Amino acid sequence: MISPEKELEILERISRSKTTIRQRDLARIIGLSLGMTNSILKRLAKKGLLKIKKVNNRNIQYVVSPKGMEAIAGRSYRYFKRTIKNVVYYKEAIDRIIQEAADRGHRRFVLVGSSDLDFIVEHFCEKKHLEYTQSPDGGALIGTSAADEAGMFFLFSENCVPPAEQTENSASLRILFMSNSQMLTTQAEP
Repeated sequence: MISPEKELEILERISRSKTTIRQRDLARIIGLSLGMTNSILKRLAKKGLLKIKKVNNRNIQYVVSPKGMEAIAGRSYRYFKRTIKNVVYYKEAIDRIIQEAADRGHRRFVLVGSSDLDFIVEHFCEKKHLEYTQSPDGGALIGTSAADEAGMFFLFSENCVPPAEQTENSASLRILFMSNSQMLTTQAEP
């Protein structure tokens, strides 16, 4: 079965192409066989998403129809909506983690590893008057008396593997990411 994602990917590639794109090139770019690509192109034309024009005996030109552009725009809109929903989810979850750490008396917040969400972590630390630092390997201090005395809380980034044993002064964005991706796959997208 041909996935709608592959169909839309082909439409996007054709619409972004500055020059005439060949079927063979589409097949290579998308990672499908030439026969499967041909089948998808015919199906897209049948659905009215693509126009096929024979230039000469050897060359065919593909043009995305207005209906095809609507399909691409719809996909982009759904992706944008899903991204915004994820950002809101992560923002709220990070705010909760930081608030709970502050409520337990932690005053220093260490983000361990690099994160695409570091600006959100830093923002909430600033908002709650917590000292914020980022450390590539600050997790070595976790569970030590020095960390406890300094009131440190460790947040492991989504790119960093947290220690096997979680403590009261640590949390993990990776676990947050995994739980959100499982939640998103169980929800139906309209």
